[in-house]
Amino acid sequence: MNRDEPLVLGIETSCDETGIGIVRGTRLLSNTIASSMEEHARYGGVVPEVAARAHLEAMGPALEAALAEASVRPDELDAIAVTSGPGLAGALMVGVGAAKAFAVALDKPLYAVNHLVGHVGADVLDASGGPGHPVELPTIALLVSGGHTSLLHVRDLTSDVELLGETIDDAAGEAFDKVARILGLPYPGGPQIDRAASTGDPTAIRFPRGLSLPKDLAKHRYDFSFSGLKTAVARWVEQKTDAGEEVPVADVAASFREAVVDVLVTKAVNACLDRGVPRLLLGGGVVANARLREVAAERCAAAGIALRIPALSLCTDNGAMIAALAAQLIMAGHEPSSLDFGADSTLPVTEIQVR
Repeated sequence: MNRDEPLVLGIETSCDETGIGIVRGTRLLSNTIASSMEEHARYGGVVPEVAARAHLEAMGPALEAALAEASVRPDELDAIAVTSGPGLAGALMVGVGAAKAFAVALDKPLYAVNHLVGHVGADVLDASGGPGHPVELPTIALLVSGGHTSLLHVRDLTSDVELLGETIDDAAGEAFDKVARILGLPYPGGPQIDRAASTGDPTAIRFPRGLSLPKDLAKHRYDFSFSGLKTAVARWVEQKTDAGEEVPVADVAASFREAVVDVLVTKAVNACLDRGVPRLLLGGGVVANARLREVAAERCAAAGIALRIPALSLCTDNGAMIAALAAQLIMAGHEPSSLDFGADSTLPVTEIQVR
């Protein structure tokens, strides 16, 4: 196996996107994604059984498309990588099963890796396909998606990742979906809220900032909570509706978005300052939110913190980030995973590779 610039195929199926990525060291060769989002839209959210079935149907075509785009034959691969967790159990099983079958059929080593750390690993890649670069370490990483909201202290990408805090109820992306539904906006809620908020006043309504009061910070300084915010929006809209008044959707969307972004960025910047880490990395699908990127850039600049945001195509769930993390593990001398690992929906972020 080439440990200097390993050619790795990565498989990601933790939620509703079938991601197949191929990298050579830190160079991106293919980032193929088959999304089942439209199938979930009718339900207003991701249905695990539907996601698992969609992965089964998309896996073969996605693998073929990725190999063709990268101009790589399966026998040329140095290793296979797959997301072992965290994520939806049924969806993860499809990816794990496919990766094991592929590895055994090709007699290639298999690396089972952590989905969340994969988002950090995406930063080594250049989305245009040019030569990548190492992740500058240590770094604080804020990962925000439909299923996860986590704050990490990454000292070493392949061996030392500490969980500082995470959501204790709804993830940020989940809150966007629920508030969009309250406002009569379609799924997925993130882009719809962002669009509606663009013409609204973010100071129109002062919605609560979860776990931000002094009494909360003592125990939950780096944790997040968006359930109370979602309920506050629902009650505000309900009161307007009961009074026969028109709901100002743009103002509600902008004020809600501002509350979420304020909490996310404040806690991330505080983690950088508290830990003496002058770098912040953003990852996850919610990073597509324009206001989040804007506020993060403003506050990081004011605090002297270097902000890193991978290309948006590498922020959402994808197989390229899984391949990139595995390539880093290989180059660092880590041995492959054994074949007796399984899908782990609650895999802790401290377990970068499942041995």
